[in-house]
Amino acid sequence: MAANTFGHTFRITTFGESHGTAIGVIIDGCPAGLEIDEAFIQHELDRRRPGQSTIVTQRKEEDKFEILSGVFEGKSQGTPIAIFIKNKDARSKDYSHIADRFRPSHADFTYFAKYGSRDYRGGGRSSARETACRVAAGAVAKLILKNAGISIQAYVSQVGKLKLEKTYKELDLAQTESNPIRCPDEAMAEKMIDLIKTIKKAGDTIGGVVNCVISGCPPGLGEPVFDKLHAELGKAMMGINAAKGFEYGSGFAGVEMRGSEHNDRFYKENDAIKTETNYSGGIQGGISNGMDIYFRVAFKPVATIIPEQDSLNEAGEAVKIAGRGRHDPCVVPRAVPIVEAMTALVLVDYLLRNRNSRV
Repeated sequence: MAANTFGHTFRITTFGESHGTAIGVIIDGCPAGLEIDEAFIQHELDRRRPGQSTIVTQRKEEDKFEILSGVFEGKSQGTPIAIFIKNKDARSKDYSHIADRFRPSHADFTYFAKYGSRDYRGGGRSSARETACRVAAGAVAKLILKNAGISIQAYVSQVGKLKLEKTYKELDLAQTESNPIRCPDEAMAEKMIDLIKTIKKAGDTIGGVVNCVISGCPPGLGEPVFDKLHAELGKAMMGINAAKGFEYGSGFAGVEMRGSEHNDRFYKENDAIKTETNYSGGIQGGISNGMDIYFRVAFKPVATIIPEQDSLNEAGEAVKIAGRGRHDPCVVPRAVPIVEAMTALVLVDYLLRNRNSRV
């Protein structure tokens, strides 16, 4: 299996399966001398871990990590950082009934078609369990970004048809972590939670949207041709489990505007060049322009549901299949820290690559 590595200068390689002994990540390219705040890394993992509320999967994983290499006396050494997380609450028997059956809209069939075999226990490498590795690496990336004055804040803006109409500037993003759905609007958060509980009770699932805002990003990050900043962000987001859509700036709504309306006019404030509006979403020509970068990621309903469905087995025979085990009724609450982590990985990579852009 190829393509387990993400990034160029700051690279991560993840390993492990949902029901294997452990999962983990190798971080290559982290500069030496970075203070590694282990409490912060654990905090980020706790935001993603299962079992944290009644509206997520009840698999009980503490996601306690161990750093195996690359850190000495609390600081990075410029060598590969290895982070190891044991699996402690896998219940492989919950998946025995799908050992030879394909769940509709799941990766079961495509993995089997590509490799001729598959780890049906929780989906193996296709499981969202793997994203804990990304969050751990993303936490290290966030520590670098903090030193550069760059912050990342994601939040849930939609669950099913329940949608926040306010922009991120109209919200108090400090309230994002105040509720289990991670929506910074208390009234909407309660509605979203009630909807997810209703969906969960029926054994079904539902999708949603995560918004993300990057503040403090300097102008000049990104490459103008194939490695555009927004293209890499899109790749990072679409590589997250269940992601089905990505748009930044004005996105699809921008097609309804004229250029005279959509153009972001420049002005100068002290020594900084800024724009009056920000339909560009902080990126022009594939390169950051110093304004806030904002985007949205759409996530589909989880494929594993309790109601019985028609499907096929590995022999191509018609079968019935019903979900068992512990699954998220909606992925977006736990997707928030994953979106932030993947964003951090992209930004750090460009930040380090940018060091060689000028003589």
